[in-house]
Amino acid sequence: MFPLKGVRVLDLSKILAGPLCTQYLGELGAEVIKIEPPEGGDDTRSWPPRKDGQGAVFLAVNRNKQSVAIDLKSPEGVEIVKKIAKSAQVVVESYGTGVAERLGIDYRSLREVNPSLVYCAISGYGRTGPMGQQPGYDLMGQAFSGIMSLTGEKDGGPIRSPFSPLDQTTGMHALVGVLAGLMNRQQTGEGKYMEVSLFETALAFLAYNAQSYWVKGVVPERFGSGHESLCPYQAFEAADGYVLLGVGNDNLWRKFCAVSGLQAIQDDPKFKTNPDRVAHFDETVRVVADVMKRQTVDAWVEILQRAGVPCAPINPLDKVLAHPQTTARHMVMDYQHPFLGAERAVAQPIWIEGRERKVLAPPPMLGQHTRSVLSQLGYAAAEIDHMAERGTVLLGPETA
Repeated sequence: MFPLKGVRVLDLSKILAGPLCTQYLGELGAEVIKIEPPEGGDDTRSWPPRKDGQGAVFLAVNRNKQSVAIDLKSPEGVEIVKKIAKSAQVVVESYGTGVAERLGIDYRSLREVNPSLVYCAISGYGRTGPMGQQPGYDLMGQAFSGIMSLTGEKDGGPIRSPFSPLDQTTGMHALVGVLAGLMNRQQTGEGKYMEVSLFETALAFLAYNAQSYWVKGVVPERFGSGHESLCPYQAFEAADGYVLLGVGNDNLWRKFCAVSGLQAIQDDPKFKTNPDRVAHFDETVRVVADVMKRQTVDAWVEILQRAGVPCAPINPLDKVLAHPQTTARHMVMDYQHPFLGAERAVAQPIWIEGRERKVLAPPPMLGQHTRSVLSQLGYAAAEIDHMAERGTVLLGPETA
């Protein structure tokens, strides 16, 4: 099932949020044309670690795309982009506020050549407001939004979430917005301008924390791996490592007490219900922590799973990538890259009945498709060569 077959996406984004959005659009069948600067291309191509000059981050979020390398500071380059936009249905852009306007590839400019475009602009803080001109990065967003005031241990400093959650989730919000825009276009024939930002993604992440603040009138504090509304619900040290214990309700508390030797305190007024345990949070954690140290991680996982109590070992990445559940769900895809050889990729986390999870097209080399896309637009071979000589475009390797 490729519901976006026939949809052309002009990808003017870089780094992580926009490229993830357009990669997923490609997974759903869209044709994605990624515009990159001739000198170096997308910044993440050079980020370490690299394989044969191609950055791991770039490889992770740029499948299913064609790379066209164009100098957008040249009038010829802008004209090429407008020709692509004329035949596209979607534009995804992540320039700093005002940059697309200066280049002449903003929504108003491209709408003149294609009024029915769905145009999604990605930024750090949104295009308006007192911070609309500020550049945005995932780490800055985690700090400014208050997320880092909640991450880390109670008596420690702020901790960065290391998997760029704001970038990646902003990309997913962009995907949702684009799909909604395409539905609106199908129903009305009209295009639509939309925005997503790292800042607004961060605030959306904090929705229930904000609601708790409005209810209690108390600014939330750090809880480490724990949860302010549930207890015991956090990582505990076992005899040989850490295990995550998830006692999410009172029935699970009774089950946990039955298999951990804590029957004596099961109905104690301080521990009987979840509100009781949250009210006596530190004492509950101390009691549970003491008993958890008596068994190994594997032993606890076996005991708790048999009792129906949610738990999990704190797995390192290599272990979870090789786990039978990962294999059973086909979340790691093996593929051959024409220039880099054998590669692996994490699949889009949507399983569609009757469709195999596989890489449709490997991440492109810089300018790999410049000639073929320009030829489709009607440029003659000699004209393309002349633009390459002038530096307007870069003709990348087409075959290994």
